[in-house]
Amino acid sequence: MEKNQRALTPPMGWNSWDCYGASVTEEELLGNAEYMAKNLKQFGWEYIVCDIQWYEPTAESTDYHKFTPLVMDEYSRLLPAVNRFPSAEGGRGFGPIADKVHALGLKFGIHIMRGIPRQAAHQNTRILGTTATAREIAHPYSICSWNTDMYGVDAAVPGAQEYYNSLFELYASWKIDFVKVDDICVTEFKPHDPYSAKSEIEMIASAIEKCGRDIVLSLSPGPAVLEQAEHLRTYANMWRMTGDLWDNWPSLKAMFDRCRKWAPYVSEGCWPDCDMLPLGHIAIRYGDKATANRMTYLTKDEQRTMMTLWAIFRSPLMMGGEMRDNDAYTLSLLTNEEVLAVHRNSHGAKEAAASGDLIIWESKDDAGNTYLAAFNTGDVKMMFAHAAYGVFKGKKIRDLWEKAEVDPQAVPSASIPPHGAIFYKLS
Repeated sequence: MEKNQRALTPPMGWNSWDCYGASVTEEELLGNAEYMAKNLKQFGWEYIVCDIQWYEPTAESTDYHKFTPLVMDEYSRLLPAVNRFPSAEGGRGFGPIADKVHALGLKFGIHIMRGIPRQAAHQNTRILGTTATAREIAHPYSICSWNTDMYGVDAAVPGAQEYYNSLFELYASWKIDFVKVDDICVTEFKPHDPYSAKSEIEMIASAIEKCGRDIVLSLSPGPAVLEQAEHLRTYANMWRMTGDLWDNWPSLKAMFDRCRKWAPYVSEGCWPDCDMLPLGHIAIRYGDKATANRMTYLTKDEQRTMMTLWAIFRSPLMMGGEMRDNDAYTLSLLTNEEVLAVHRNSHGAKEAAASGDLIIWESKDDAGNTYLAAFNTGDVKMMFAHAAYGVFKGKKIRDLWEKAEVDPQAVPSASIPPHGAIFYKLS
């Protein structure tokens, strides 16, 4: 299948990072999969993604253990730690978990770090399909600034492509549907080339094409380099526009500017990514004990703003909280079929106006409907006059969050709370 056909609409799913950091377990993955199948699948949610360091037996939070031993096979490939993922025993890897997720009608994904394990380079282990070794393909100056697991791969040497081919052959055998590759959007180890990781992106994309399985490719952490948008669109299905987004208003507010800049590059199979949705019960095993194990710090209005912006912009939607602990409000955000229809079916989203604390986004669909989202980024309530914005003239107005028709004669203005949003369908 051609790359863009693997993600015709923005991927929707759950990722384990926001609630479990590097320490998620098999039980937690499958528990969230069962919840999704029962409560969210009918609304388009389908991916269950195991985030970073599933190969690290002692992982316990969002903190990383420096230079810790990792589980690895003879061909320099990382494997699931069986103390956390018991079904991986006997060399079965993530295959049994993927089978269970697929049996629920869902898809399964994993996180990997760009490159080859430092452990493999130091032990000089083999690379499947070549006489090259890990030490020969590792790039000693290409290292991650926040994690000690990997060296980058030097694309110029023999064996580099074969290494990535062997990874994705393994993932295909596990029936993986989605791979999030980290430390790759803005990796910089050549001073003259701020996008030097693009050779590894190309090798990964080539490996996916060769592996025989349709795998969606997601790149992190960002912020992605806007000048490399066409390269990203050529090789990836989604890429982060930002570093890790957590549950605070300044981070959320900053996304408006990023979305405005990246909006022209949104298309089928090519999805600039606003990052995960830090909703509900998050930070369960967070490194900072003072703020661990909490419900999201975002207010209800801020949560609605986030979902509105992500939906009209058409960012991938990856729920970050422990879904089994969702309250009614969190579930209502994830299951509003009218909002999700905009996310799935609209096109041409853009920032249409911005004045002071008011930001307005518009998009359309093939049925001739217009969607309008008005955001109050300020700290006091504002009134939004329908008549003052020409696009309303002669249109039927439906409030998508309230699932109700709006009569502009009876209700000439809408009240938008601080950090809040309204979302309309105009037909």
